[in-house]
Amino acid sequence: MSEYVIYTDSACDIDIPTLEEWDVRYISLSLTFEDEGRVLYNDEVEPVDFYNRMRKGDVAKTAAINIETFKRTFEQELRKGRDILYIGFSTGLSTTTNSAFIAAKQLEETYPDNRVVCVDSLCASAGQGMLVYLAVQKRDGGHTLDEVASYIEDTKLRVCHWFTVDDLVYLKRGGRVSSGAAFVGGMLGIKPVMHVDKEGQLVPVFKARGRRAALKGLVDRFGESVIDKDGPVFICHADCDGDVEILKNMLGEQYGANVDKVVYTGPVIGAHSGPGTIALFFLGSSR
Repeated sequence: MSEYVIYTDSACDIDIPTLEEWDVRYISLSLTFEDEGRVLYNDEVEPVDFYNRMRKGDVAKTAAINIETFKRTFEQELRKGRDILYIGFSTGLSTTTNSAFIAAKQLEETYPDNRVVCVDSLCASAGQGMLVYLAVQKRDGGHTLDEVASYIEDTKLRVCHWFTVDDLVYLKRGGRVSSGAAFVGGMLGIKPVMHVDKEGQLVPVFKARGRRAALKGLVDRFGESVIDKDGPVFICHADCDGDVEILKNMLGEQYGANVDKVVYTGPVIGAHSGPGTIALFFLGSSR
C-alpha cells in the first residue's frame, strides 16, 4: 500500500503552524492590491495588516490556483512514490479545485503507480478547514486514502457554515448584494446572515437588525441543526476578537458548547467579505 499525504489550499483558513502540526501540505491562492503589481500569496499577508488596509479603502483582487501549479506541486510527492488526497476550495466559489482535478488527470500517464484523489469540499474558509481536520483524524487512526476520501465525501454536506458581515460594501463589490441594498442596509444597520449551500455557494438567508442580533442568529442556527454540541466547533473571523468572545459566550450559555478552534479569515476569503466578518462552523444534520 502506497504512503499518502493530505493536501489542501489556503482557502481553508487554517494557519500554517497548525497545518504543519497536522502534517498537511498546502498550496496558496494569491491576491494583488489595486495599483500594485506585486502578487502576494495568502500566507505572505498578515491578516490584521490586511484588514487595516481594507478599512482604509484598499481593494484586493484574488486569483485561483492554476493547473500548472498543481501539477508542479503534486509531482513533488508522486516522485517519492506517495499518493495524494487533496481537499479543495468549493467549486461553487472558485476554479481552484477544478484545476486540481485536471492536473491529477494529466499526471496519471506519467505516474501510473500512484494516485491523486481530489475532493471538492463544497466548503469555504474554516468549513473546508474542518474537513481537513476530520481527514487528519481518520488518517492518524490508520484509515486508508480511499477510506478517508469516502468519509469526507459522505461528511462534507453536513459541515454547516453560518456567517455575517459587518459592512455590505464588500458583498456589493462581489455582486452578492445590489448597490441599493448595500446603501439601505448600511443606513439601517442591517447585517445579513448567510451560509454556504449544498452547491457550495454563498446564499443570504435572513437579515438581522444590528450586530448582536446577527450573532444570535448564528447561535440559533447552531441549536437548530447541530449533531453533537461537544464539537467540533470552529470560528473564523476577520479581525473582530471582541465579537468572537461574544459568540463563544452565547454558545456556551445557551447550549453548553465549547469552541475547538478560532482562526483568522485569510486575505483571499476576506477580500470578498471584508473586515468584521465572523463565521461559525459545525457538523449538522444538514446544511
